[in-house]
Amino acid sequence: MYPPKHYQEFKKETLIEIIKRYPLATVISVDKNRPFITHLPLIYKDDVIYGHIDNQNSQTCLLKNNNEVTLIFSGPQSYISPSLFNSKQLPTWNYIKLHITGTVSKIESNDAIKQSIVEMTEVLEAPEHNYRLNLDDERMAYLVQYISGFKIENLQWEGKLKMSQDKPIEEFEIAKHHLIQSQNNSIESFINQILKQ
Repeated sequence: MYPPKHYQEFKKETLIEIIKRYPLATVISVDKNRPFITHLPLIYKDDVIYGHIDNQNSQTCLLKNNNEVTLIFSGPQSYISPSLFNSKQLPTWNYIKLHITGTVSKIESNDAIKQSIVEMTEVLEAPEHNYRLNLDDERMAYLVQYISGFKIENLQWEGKLKMSQDKPIEEFEIAKHHLIQSQNNSIESFINQILKQ
């Protein structure tokens, strides 16, 4: 079985939390053996995943008609060096991933599309909610002319949490702490580097 059972996550509340914290999904469709891939923020509500996509995107025509779609949500990840441990270990990579497959259908109603955007904004603005998008915002009427809404149902979940669970508890805690620290330390320098190029 792959991944090994100790790297699999089955608790629904944990998998939903991954979507909430890391909503930017890799959305994968296949047509005539050709993959179409787009990165979109998505939200989960009542066992359905909602999103919208630019009509000019070549994948838009596949996000309807109950076509199958695969989603990948990516959480934190980090290289884990053997130098972190007192015992002999090999280099590895720890990560949190969620794969979901489902069937996708188009949201036909403009009002429903606008409602899904309002709800997405509420989710993404949490917990402070410094901004609220109104359903009757005139810019929304303009926006829905250029996007397509969709919903994904019949969800099949596959959580992958490779977090050194197979190591002794002390080494597991070291690897966990390193993963947390690596997220805090690496982002600022990386962003500064790529934006000044």
